[in-house]
Amino acid sequence: MTHIVDDQHLGAILRGDDPPRPGEAVYTTGCWYVRLCHAVLSATERAGSLSAPFATLPDSLRRRATGALLELPPEIGLVSLRELGPLIGRLRQRHQLNVLGIEVLAAAVYLGADVYLCAPAPRLQAALDAEGRTHVVT
Repeated sequence: MTHIVDDQHLGAILRGDDPPRPGEAVYTTGCWYVRLCHAVLSATERAGSLSAPFATLPDSLRRRATGALLELPPEIGLVSLRELGPLIGRLRQRHQLNVLGIEVLAAAVYLGADVYLCAPAPRLQAALDAEGRTHVVT
């Protein structure tokens, strides 16, 4: 089974943690990937929830994790908006989600994937339920 991870889960995987379901296909979305890149690569003195776990790593591990962020490992999938665009348009007719949420929903439907979230997202979770996709908040 395929699963999609949010930006916090993605950051943990890039830092060396196991994905939620080891051995299964792992994907993320463009918005979550961009949000993680933005947080980690433009972090100032005050690190946030996405950048702090990178900032506190020892130098060698931080370089390795940042390298993985700059070039996602092949085992992390990312579906092109070229593929998702038409589906996003169709799903938008049924669900009122922001850009991040609608991309997650479309990727989950397209891949037949479960979605792993670090924080509740009630509107996204309701849309995932309506489309028959499983979501887990950890």
